[in-house]
Amino acid sequence: MAASSQRLPAEPGQVPRRGRGRALLWPVAVAAVSAVVFLGVKGSLIDDAYITLGYARNVAEHFHWGLVRAETANSATSPLNVLLLALGGTLTRVAGGHVHPVTGLGLVFVAAMTAVGWGFARIARALRLPFATAVAGTAAILFNPFVLSATGLEVHLISAALVLLTAYALEGRAIGFGVVAGLAVLVRLDLVLFVVLFALGVGALRRRLLPVAGIVSAVCLPWFVFSWFALGSAIPDTFLIKTTQGAFGEYTYGNGPFYYLDPKRWQATLVSFGPAAAGLLALLGLAGWLLARRQQAARFGPVGVLGLGGLAYYGAYSGLGVPPYQWYYVPPIVALTVVFVVLAGYVATLGHGFRRAVAVTVAVLVFAGTVLPAGYLDVRRGVPWTAPPIFGNWATAAAYARVGQEIGARVGDATVAAPPEVGTLAYFCGCSMVDTFADQGRVVPLVDRRIAETGPVGSFLLRLDYHWFDRTRKPRPVQYRLEWSWAPISGPDTWHLFSPATGNGWVRLVRI
Repeated sequence: MAASSQRLPAEPGQVPRRGRGRALLWPVAVAAVSAVVFLGVKGSLIDDAYITLGYARNVAEHFHWGLVRAETANSATSPLNVLLLALGGTLTRVAGGHVHPVTGLGLVFVAAMTAVGWGFARIARALRLPFATAVAGTAAILFNPFVLSATGLEVHLISAALVLLTAYALEGRAIGFGVVAGLAVLVRLDLVLFVVLFALGVGALRRRLLPVAGIVSAVCLPWFVFSWFALGSAIPDTFLIKTTQGAFGEYTYGNGPFYYLDPKRWQATLVSFGPAAAGLLALLGLAGWLLARRQQAARFGPVGVLGLGGLAYYGAYSGLGVPPYQWYYVPPIVALTVVFVVLAGYVATLGHGFRRAVAVTVAVLVFAGTVLPAGYLDVRRGVPWTAPPIFGNWATAAAYARVGQEIGARVGDATVAAPPEVGTLAYFCGCSMVDTFADQGRVVPLVDRRIAETGPVGSFLLRLDYHWFDRTRKPRPVQYRLEWSWAPISGPDTWHLFSPATGNGWVRLVRI
């Protein structure tokens, strides 16, 4: 074994393997349950998920990077998610002759959750925790309404990346950590915050910092170099698009959890953040315990680093002042949920006899009170879902799909200016439906504005990132536009839409 991947004597990864049959059956069980869950949610994907699916379909069918076939774009936040979905769609083409991106999404969903289960099993083994810890942790992520409601985006890949980073950090495996860290940065660039904290905060990785950095760079840099030259910027345009959108009324990311405490979503919000809140308390307890018992720092330290990463992530996004999109909360929710589950599993091992029984009872009650309600809320609204429990789109996926197909039949190859939500309509229209996510010509004013408004350092970095971007590019000319109305309208080329989040709405196709 290479020196960079050897486990240090102090690391708990040297615990002998036990339960090989269980180790083989566990991933199969997670995959099976995940497949059933996906079948229940696949008809309720949110609008941003269809932006990603549109990219994936174009990559699989045309080897083209963009939301619509007619325009190259760089608004896919997670390049790895797009590429994996494209691979899944390609596999469905091999099997059936056509690309089926939603089926490909199912494959990625199951694979990501299986990786979560496998990573939790490694964490439990490394820390000598009951195997029930892996079961509880996997269930806590799989059934979390905030995570599940954003299916189709990169949330399940984020979950897999954070769990695996923790597992490899606990085992002190520099090579495995470096590979997963490079992939994590391709899942979402902002996950580099967790990567840096692990690399600097875990002794076994810090001592192998140069090899780790080399592996991370070898995995992720080729994409960013390609994106910088070919797509106009190394960082996706969504950074500009989202950071210029401002708040949802009085709510930004920092106070965003309160935004979701409305009468329709408060229960799902509480059970989504419940394990994370418990994890925050557990993190404070862990910090005090590690200070008092420094010899345990090498054993549980990486779990504390993960929790600190979740807090740092929340702080960084609060500072950016971005809107409180639900999927932005997934990294801190997952990080603190892992802390909670691991500490609950450890508590269940304390003492003997009566003390052990009390500890196990407490751990089970805490888990039941914070995690099991999530599963109940997931199925209470009916299965399969028509809309997820955390939902803010102006129409359901089914309604947008129906309208998009009818618009595509009317406009043919013409270009349509999209309403505020473009993903599902563009996906099912099959036409050139454009906004800033689809047409880089519409991104140019955002680039110029941010460069002008940002200080010297930020302006320099933006100019560097967009050095190869054609800032003379013009928006694609449109022949139609879709006008949205909250008041009833009628007439030709007018459609009524409904959302459980916003109620009734109408959209009209207008020829320019």
